[in-house]
Amino acid sequence: MATTQTLISSPIGVLAVLCLVAAFFFLLAQVTEAKFFSYIPPLLFIYATPVFLSNLTIAGYNVIPNKSIIYTGLSQFALPVFIVLMLIKVNVPAVIKVMGKGVLVMLMGTAGVVVGGVVAYAIMHRWLPEDSWKGFGTLAGSWIGGTANMLATKEMLGASEAQLGLAVVADNVIYIVWLPLLLMSRDYADQFNRWARVPADRLALMDAAADIHVEDDHAPKMQQYLYLAAVVFGVAAIANGLAPALAGWIADTIPAIASIFSETTTRILLVTTIALILSTTPVSQLPNSTALGTALVYVFVAGMGARAEVAGLVDAPAFVLAAFIWIFIHGLFMLAGAWIFRVDIHSVAIASAANIGAAASAPIVAAHHRPNLVPASILLALLGYAMGNYLAPLTGHLAKLVAGQ
Repeated sequence: MATTQTLISSPIGVLAVLCLVAAFFFLLAQVTEAKFFSYIPPLLFIYATPVFLSNLTIAGYNVIPNKSIIYTGLSQFALPVFIVLMLIKVNVPAVIKVMGKGVLVMLMGTAGVVVGGVVAYAIMHRWLPEDSWKGFGTLAGSWIGGTANMLATKEMLGASEAQLGLAVVADNVIYIVWLPLLLMSRDYADQFNRWARVPADRLALMDAAADIHVEDDHAPKMQQYLYLAAVVFGVAAIANGLAPALAGWIADTIPAIASIFSETTTRILLVTTIALILSTTPVSQLPNSTALGTALVYVFVAGMGARAEVAGLVDAPAFVLAAFIWIFIHGLFMLAGAWIFRVDIHSVAIASAANIGAAASAPIVAAHHRPNLVPASILLALLGYAMGNYLAPLTGHLAKLVAGQ
């Protein structure tokens, strides 16, 4: 039997391919301005392309390998870096000021993601591999916060590349259905707002708050990049140093939860917590951190795709069906939140997009519903990022517990 070889196997070559794949699809979306990419985001292609490059064999060659020091390095070094970069911009007071009770509706939607994941897994787990609760936790990361949370949760739960692949497929299938629904909801604003008993002055007050709060990210200076690097790597180093001792202390003190708080989980939670604390300090004023973090996320996604195996996607139909059950429950929670807190359809749609689509989709929905809420929608999505690394692993463990595994 012929031995499969790779055309590009050097670490720098593999990293170049991952960066080129991530850049290509954003360039394609920018140049063509195709609405197609509003409904099927570049993320899916950035993940899927390396899957084929590392699995498809032509004349005995794969383009890139399934295993590389680059993939390991991304997990060890890039992951904590982009977590810090994205979380130091969280501004909870600002989003509460603009969105008001819309924040409570988002929290209801987040609860719907947690409950929906557990219920959907309880219904569908018998048709899925036994470790699929890890895939559910991974998808919960995306639906509570965003892609960064999905990748962090994948590492915390130790989900396989196959489970990550299922989460990515389900995430994008649901996105294709859910985003148009959120956009179309604007056409039923009057009927919805009457049903939800929205106060007559809510929209005016929200618009006034949005006009006062403008979040500008100014052009960075050279020294600010140095400050940012010092903060990011400093936080990563502190978490890396404390995690083994803290995980060991938990294992000795509370053995029952030792399997939940592994060294990897503890490290990521430490990074998350420290970054959120820093978001309340002048560190949050350092420019361009979210853009840099998001760029790293997409390179990381490409690396995850390169490690995946196509055979693991045979369970996709059952996983996607579970995701439809899941998103239906999230929708019910959003409606309940709207009625309980008397919140308008615009805020509800933006809040749901901040959960399910995160920072990539929330501004799209906001621009369609009420353009002056675009800055607030980004802040709302960042609030989801803040919660994702805590609640998504919890969702996975609760799903496992309910299924009796």
